[in-house]
Amino acid sequence: MSGFVSIVSAGPGDPELLTLKAAARLRAADVVLYDDLASGAILDHARPGANLVAVGKRAGRPSAKQEHVNRLLIDYAAAGARVVRLKSGDAGIFGRLEEEIEVLRAAGVTYEIIPGVTSACAAAARFGIPLTRRHTSRRVQFVTGADVTGQLPANLNWAALADQEATTVVYMGKRTFPALVARLIEHGMGPDTPSVIAESLGGAEERLVRMTIAKLAEQLAESGAATTPALILFGALAGETPC
Repeated sequence: MSGFVSIVSAGPGDPELLTLKAAARLRAADVVLYDDLASGAILDHARPGANLVAVGKRAGRPSAKQEHVNRLLIDYAAAGARVVRLKSGDAGIFGRLEEEIEVLRAAGVTYEIIPGVTSACAAAARFGIPLTRRHTSRRVQFVTGADVTGQLPANLNWAALADQEATTVVYMGKRTFPALVARLIEHGMGPDTPSVIAESLGGAEERLVRMTIAKLAEQLAESGAATTPALILFGALAGETPC
């Protein structure tokens, strides 16, 4: 095949956090297959006349099937197009990257991966806190709050997640956080452990809130199945207030 696919990480939504390489690929693309959270002002960097195709997946909303996205990647590449597959955050972190590169490899399509700013780093920066500290938080861990069915994964490492000296970042965990917190407390984590939640990070409706894990779990349980994208971070560093 003569086409080429650039899997481009768009960052958390703020167009100013788009890398120079990502912007260059957008300017050169014939086709951009973009996620919901990698749209808006980020698409302003696309070449005028490029074919912009929405293929996003959002919990609780009608979404493009992965098989359809895979087929589009192969078909556009077969036609000789320069394709950008635009993903939010960093494509390698809970972004279904492995599914798409497996398909590209099987079809003999040449591709590249452009890394980006993951939401964990962007959220910590917005709250004015680090993700690690030499003596009290030597480990940072990323975990998904939802399995393929949308439920809390059954095989999580609870001892690691309840570690008081780690910083934990939960992706796609807004619906399941109450259940997650219940299990964390069972495994020894204090209910007063600090947490932060960043909703619509980098967007016009961005909302940043600090509270304990118990209080956040209570609020999310009461608010129901909201579809606003959110990232949750908990651990000792989440309780710090910047000067």
